[in-house]
Amino acid sequence: MDEETKKRTQETAKKLFGKGIKMDPPYMMWKEFDRDLANDLSMFITGNLYSRTVLTLPERQMVACAMLAALGAADELRLHVNAALNVGCDPKKLAEVFFQLAPYGGMPLVNKALEVYREVLKERGEWDSLFKENK
Repeated sequence: MDEETKKRTQETAKKLFGKGIKMDPPYMMWKEFDRDLANDLSMFITGNLYSRTVLTLPERQMVACAMLAALGAADELRLHVNAALNVGCDPKKLAEVFFQLAPYGGMPLVNKALEVYREVLKERGEWDSLFKENK
């Protein structure tokens, strides 16, 4: 295992998943099946891909959230919405990303993404301060 990649993986994972809602990242499940493969996947995804600088970490998380919402992958979306907020994504822009799904994936996907997003914000104690004027 390359020590530099391992360090990048740990640093990036801490930024993404180190605070907010309590939820195990998929890595925890992967390693139950195959620890070596879980480490390889984690180092590729978090240590190599997510640490690239072409996109900022907030931009990368916005893209991940859009893709997961379009796929209807609610559990993964929950994890990445929390990570997006952890790395400084603008909450209003994140909501706008989900509304942007309407012409491409349809309103059921928009609704599911917004439900997941609202749940995460409530668990983080941020819902009322961010969107209370819309109630």
